[in-house]
Amino acid sequence: MATATVFKWSGKNRTGVVESGEIAAMSKDEVAAQLKRRSIVPTSITEKKKKKAGGISFGAGKVKDKDVVIFTRQFSTMIDAGLPLVQALEILSTQATNKAFANILTQIKNDVEGGATFADSLMKHPRTFSDLYANMVAAGEAGGILDTVLNRLAIYMEKSIKLKSKVKGAMIYPAVVTCVAALVITVIMVYVVPTFSSMFIQLGGNLPTPTKIVIALSHFIGGKGGLAILVAGVFASIGFVQYRRTEGGKYVTDSIFLKLPIFGILLVKVAVAKFTRTLGTLVSSGVPILEGLDITGKTSGNKVVEKAVAAVKTAVQEGKTLAEPLGKEKVFPDMVTQMIAVGESAGALDTMLNKIADFYDEEVDAAVSGLTSMIEPLMMVFLGGTVGFIVVAMYLPIFKLMSLVANH
Repeated sequence: MATATVFKWSGKNRTGVVESGEIAAMSKDEVAAQLKRRSIVPTSITEKKKKKAGGISFGAGKVKDKDVVIFTRQFSTMIDAGLPLVQALEILSTQATNKAFANILTQIKNDVEGGATFADSLMKHPRTFSDLYANMVAAGEAGGILDTVLNRLAIYMEKSIKLKSKVKGAMIYPAVVTCVAALVITVIMVYVVPTFSSMFIQLGGNLPTPTKIVIALSHFIGGKGGLAILVAGVFASIGFVQYRRTEGGKYVTDSIFLKLPIFGILLVKVAVAKFTRTLGTLVSSGVPILEGLDITGKTSGNKVVEKAVAAVKTAVQEGKTLAEPLGKEKVFPDMVTQMIAVGESAGALDTMLNKIADFYDEEVDAAVSGLTSMIEPLMMVFLGGTVGFIVVAMYLPIFKLMSLVANH
């Protein structure tokens, strides 16, 4: 997926007042579209050069999701208790332990004091507050339910963080075990096998086939072959990362990931959980369905899902229900589309979407547990089998020598 670029913009709002700020987007056209949704006519949109990036942008990159969740929880409580918005922002900016986040909150407070809405102030810091966050806040401000929306946002972010950590755990465990196994085998092949090899050369004679294979692999890994494998691995990794940064590359690799035998099922469940949770949270907060679909697609993190959601949005614009075009997209299981159809007919789409998200969160839990319990014995068998084969191959000549000595 191509990396978003930060653009500086200035323009006039409905009342003719000049506003300015920064937006992270893929292109100037996307920036113009975002400003249009905010009823701002842009007069200037320029790319912000990384070398000239100020402290705010740099600091924003250090703000963790956890910081935003805590802020959202506390801010919701303060607004619900009747504290003025500016006073709540002043308190939270003062007590924020993250200096970069405190700096951002101070700027937001100053913007609100200057007459800007809270949502518009948030949109000036896209690296910290996403489109989803800002649009939900805008809907909350318009509907007079900002405290409720902030509470929903906090719940949504907490569940999103939990889901992300589950996926990371599922991916990290096999990666770590594989790296350890590769390291153990490499150490044996580079340092242990050559000792036996030199001893066998001194003894002479014809070596068993397994021993010859292990010694040949040891010479290959310990010599230029090992370096060639390492260099090829580094270049392959760099090439893969660069390919993933292109639109086409991201779509192709995401398609392959979703079709993988074991991990693919997990990734599909994660995609469905994130889609339903995001759209359900947006709809329940008063964000229009079309705008909700647009935000959901862009924040999905998967190009296949993003393309599917874009097709669904087009169909909804043409007057179709949400469930009908969803059923045509292979990413979403039949159960999901049927439950959404029931939610639409009952006028409780947001409730149904959140129920689906809760169900798939549990499915992700079960899938991660199953994946971990399956990979562990497989890796043990692989490591034990490989090391066992090397040990047996090294001891075969010794056994042969001992039998020859016994016969004499």
